[in-house]
Amino acid sequence: MLDVIVQRREQEAEDILSFDFVSSKNASLPAFTPGAHIDVHLPGGIVRQYSLCHPWSESSPGQYTIAVQREPQSRGGSVAAHALQTGMALQISEPRNLFELAPAAQKHLLFAGGIGITPIVCMAQALASQGQLFELHYFCRSQERAAFQRVLKSSALSQFAHLHVGTDTAAEVAQLLSTPEAGTHVYVCGPTGFMDCVLGTAANQGWNAQNLHKEYFAAAVVELQGDQSFQVQVASTGQHYEIPVGKTVFEILDSAGVNVPVSCEQGVCGTCVTRVLQGTPDHRDQYLTDAEKAANDCFTPCCSRSRTPLLVLDL
Repeated sequence: MLDVIVQRREQEAEDILSFDFVSSKNASLPAFTPGAHIDVHLPGGIVRQYSLCHPWSESSPGQYTIAVQREPQSRGGSVAAHALQTGMALQISEPRNLFELAPAAQKHLLFAGGIGITPIVCMAQALASQGQLFELHYFCRSQERAAFQRVLKSSALSQFAHLHVGTDTAAEVAQLLSTPEAGTHVYVCGPTGFMDCVLGTAANQGWNAQNLHKEYFAAAVVELQGDQSFQVQVASTGQHYEIPVGKTVFEILDSAGVNVPVSCEQGVCGTCVTRVLQGTPDHRDQYLTDAEKAANDCFTPCCSRSRTPLLVLDL
């Protein structure tokens, strides 16, 4: 864990605040690559994941920036984050990256919807500084809700960044993805509906699935009707645990003292992915690819369940 202080709090857009964190020990913060995120331990015992918005720099190694949108249906995280004030101390994790830029790409197409701009703007700044070929397409409902406009209109990014305000998103996405290119990689982050539009359009237009990169901020709604209890076995001890309806594998194992790393608890971050040695998971996450889900050799215990009476886990 890293001890930090809120150095700056600023209104970036309607309902969106940005925060700069610096080390409380006047130390450099660990380096990271574009697309990385951190766990922020907020007041009240709430832990949430936020993307880092500006590239790490050797010339300014002591600062991380995140942006948080106040959500109407918040589970408490965005409300707690918006209560942060300059000078407050808190803890964060070291950065980790599950949404990296493809090093071999000849061109990068960056799609952001709403608050999904947070990792995308970091990618854009890094690509511009490296002289790489890219485009950034930022879709917002209104000009007032578009974050980081000063950065996007800067001399470094203005020729690459395109703001789409209140437009026909599906039609514009279809136009932008109309011609699949083998050397071009597509990255998308934002609300689930927006991401499904981009990824679904790319698939329908014939883009290579290996060239599509995504990061979800929230889990999709899952139909719970018909859920049944099942058992999991921890391979290292042979111990069986009953997973009742309404409880997750993580919750039961955690209460029994079985260590399973977890972060988002929604199946979007990939922190808890666990190898499955026997049984068939009922995948309910948005992190694993379709191919990984079809293989059925791993699952996310924070939200997924089982299609078979028993899952044996490599724990």
